[in-house]
Amino acid sequence: MTATRRLAAILAADVAGYSRLIGADEGGTLERLKVLRRELVDPKIAESRGRLVKTTGDGLLVEFASVVDALRCAVDVQREMTGRNAGVPPDNRIEFRIGINVGDIVVEDGDIFGDGVNVAARLEALAEPGGICVAARVQEDAAGKLDLIFEDMGDQQLKNIARPVRAYRAVTEARPAMPRHGAGPPLPDKPSIAVLPFQNMSGDPEQEYFVDGMVEEIITALSRIHWLFVISRNSSFSYKGQSPDVRQVGRELGVRYVLEGSVRKAGQRVRITAQLIDSQSGAHLWADRFDGVIEEVFELQDKVASSVAGVIEPALQAAESARSANRPTDDLTAYDLYLRAYGSSARQIPEALRLMEQAIARDPRYGPALAWAAQYCHLLLLNDRSEDPEADRLKGIDFARRALEVAGDDPGVLATAAQVLAFFGEDIGAMMGLVDRALALNPNYARGWHVSGVLRVWAGQPDIAIEHFKASLRLSPRARIGATLSIMGAAYFLTQRFDEAVPKLLLAIQDDPGYPSPYRTLAACYAKMGRLDDAREIVERLRTIASVVIPDASYMRNPEHRELFLSGLRLAVGEAG
Repeated sequence: MTATRRLAAILAADVAGYSRLIGADEGGTLERLKVLRRELVDPKIAESRGRLVKTTGDGLLVEFASVVDALRCAVDVQREMTGRNAGVPPDNRIEFRIGINVGDIVVEDGDIFGDGVNVAARLEALAEPGGICVAARVQEDAAGKLDLIFEDMGDQQLKNIARPVRAYRAVTEARPAMPRHGAGPPLPDKPSIAVLPFQNMSGDPEQEYFVDGMVEEIITALSRIHWLFVISRNSSFSYKGQSPDVRQVGRELGVRYVLEGSVRKAGQRVRITAQLIDSQSGAHLWADRFDGVIEEVFELQDKVASSVAGVIEPALQAAESARSANRPTDDLTAYDLYLRAYGSSARQIPEALRLMEQAIARDPRYGPALAWAAQYCHLLLLNDRSEDPEADRLKGIDFARRALEVAGDDPGVLATAAQVLAFFGEDIGAMMGLVDRALALNPNYARGWHVSGVLRVWAGQPDIAIEHFKASLRLSPRARIGATLSIMGAAYFLTQRFDEAVPKLLLAIQDDPGYPSPYRTLAACYAKMGRLDDAREIVERLRTIASVVIPDASYMRNPEHRELFLSGLRLAVGEAG
C-alpha cells in the first residue's frame, strides 16, 4: 500500500507503573487489562468514532478525525477509571496516562507515523497517573466545547522533538484538586490581605507586564508593614483573567481583605484606581483614584499601599512606612526592562538574563536586577541549560555580590543572592544568616521562607526546612507549588521518611511535569524503598525532559545526605540500564 498523509487527532495512552503491576501479579494484571479493554476502553473509542491503530503491551495508539472526539474519549475513560479505582489500594490500581496531539500524520498499511504521533507519545509521558496532557492546538480547538479546565504547563522540550511544545493539563471534575484549590486556611491572628491582579485599561496588551509590575510593587510595599499578613504575588495572580467572587477569594486564601483595581497608561500619564473589600461581608471599605505622570509611578504605588494600610489600621498607619525611601532605581527604562524579564519561565531564562543585563547596564546599582541576573545564571546551571557553565558561574557570583553591596537591606535581594551564592559554594551558615535577615525585614515574604528551607536542606537541617516550607505555603496557598513540594519531598527523603516524601514528590511532578528535580528525588526514594520498577519508570520519564539524570550534588553540604541521594539515583539508573 502507498503512504498517505492527513490531519488527525492522535491519542496515546499507557498504564502507569505497569512493570510493577506485572511483577506483583502478572496473570491478574493482564486479565484486568483485558476486562478494561473489553468493557471500557474499546467501547469509548467506538463511541467517539476513533480508530484503534495498535496496542503495545500496556500502550494504545488511537486516531480521531476530531480533537473534541479524542478529548471526550480520554475524559470518559479517566472519569470511569476514577470510579473503578475507588477502594482499590494505590499500589494495585490500574491508572492510565493519556497524551493528545493534533497534526499531520503519515498512514501506511494501517499504521501511523510522523511528528504528530511522536509528540502525542511524549505528552503521554508528561501526564500524571489518571491525567490527560494535550498540545496547545488541542487546547485551542477544544476550549469551551467540553466541561474541562486547561492548566498551562508552559513550553516543554520533548525528547527527540526539535521545537518546544506548549503543553496543557486537561482537568476533569473527577480529578482530585491540587492542594492550592482547597477550602483554604483559617484567618491569621493579624490583619490579612490579598492584592488581586489589576485590570489593564490601556487597550494595549503589550502593557500587561507594566500593570502586573505595578501590582507587584504594591504587594511588596504592603508586605513590609509588619502588622499586616500579605499573600504572595504567585497566589494572588492565580486569579488572573478571572472575575472571582471576593468572598471565595477570602476563603481560598485565608484573608480578611481583598484589594482590586485597574491601571490605565496613556502616553506619559498613569491612572490607578483601587478598591478595598471586606471578604467576610463583601462590603466596600474604600475606593480611590490616583493620577500622575510616568515619572511618578513609584510614588503612586506608595500612595495606594499607604491608603490601604490607613483604612485597615488607622492608628498604626503612621508607625511604619509602606516602603523604604531608597528606591531600587530611578531609571524608568531600567525598571521597564526588569519588569519584562522578571518571573520568566525556564525556557525564557537566556532572554530574561539578557534583559536584566540591559537594565544593569543602564543602572549598575539596580539591586533587584542584579539579584535576578544572578538567579538566572544559577538556574541555567541547575537546569543544564548553560552553554558556558564556568562563565555563567562567575557571572552569577559577581551579580549576587554586587546586589548585596548596593541593596543589602532589600529582603528579595538578600534571599536571592544568598541562594545563588550558597549554590556556588559560599559558606552556608553565612548565607542562612542573610535569609534570616530578609525574613526579619519582611516576615510576609513567601519566597524568603522557601529559600530559607532550601538552604537548610542543603545545610543538612531537613526538619527545620520542612517548617519553613510550611510557612511559605501558608503565605502563598494558591501559587504553583511544584518547586516547594519538590524540595520539601527532598527534606522528607533525607530524613528517610520515604512514605511521606513520595506523595509530596508526586504532587510536585503533577504540578509541574517539566521540572526535573522531583523526578530525581522520587527515583532515588523509590530505589531506597526497594520499588525498583517504579524507580526505573521515573528515570525513563526524567530522560524525556532532561539530559542529565545524576547531577552534581556538591551543593548538599552533609556528606551522608549527599550519598543517600546519589546512591539511590545510581541504583535507579542501574536498574534502568
